[in-house]
Formats: sequence, C-alpha cells, structure tokens
Amino acid sequence: MSSVSKSDIDKNFGKILREFRVKNKLTQEQLSEKLGISLKYISRIENGNNGVKTQTLINYMNILGINPNTIYASLITNEKVAKNVEISEKLCALPDDKKDFIVAIIDLLQNLK
Repeated sequence: MSSVSKSDIDKNFGKILREFRVKNKLTQEQLSEKLGISLKYISRIENGNNGVKTQTLINYMNILGINPNTIYASLITNEKVAKNVEISEKLCALPDDKKDFIVAIIDLLQNLK
C-alpha cells in the first residue's frame, strides 16, 4: 500500500478548492471575506503551499458546495473505498428526482429480509 504525502494532499486540496472557487465565480478576496480568513492564506492553500485546517476545509465545502468525496477521491487507493466513492460521485451527478428514486430503492432493499 502506498503512502500519500502531506504535500500530495495539500496540492490536491488546493487544486480542487481553486476549481470550485472559480466555478462559483468568486475571487480569492470574496472567498476570504466569506470564510473569514486572509487572502494570503487562501492563496497559499490554492497553490498547495499550505495545509488547510479541518474547520476551514468544512467551511470551504459548505460555501462552495463541494462533496467530501470530491476532496478525497484521487487520494484513495483502497479498492473497496474507491468503489464506494465512485458510486457516491455517480449518485451526486443525478438530478434530485432520480436521487429520491435511488433512495427509495435502497430503503426497499434494506427492508428485505
């Protein structure tokens, strides 16, 4: 099993957080105001030069609408976990009405004995 370095994690997080900030049409300055953190810190995070505190990461995810699996997917090497992430990502891509349908099917399957 290969180990993931802190540098790999920081770069991965930075890349994804930047992509979602841009997708949400926010500047680093606008995001720094929403997060209550410095513009310099955001720049260091997005460039992969700085780790991100858990609280800040969760706030990023809430503000920018990032699914937790999106943050970690490319870092996962365990095949079972990777399969669960793949399923989750496919579900997230579905329209809400189809998600409701899938949840109903899962509920039915769980109730079968």
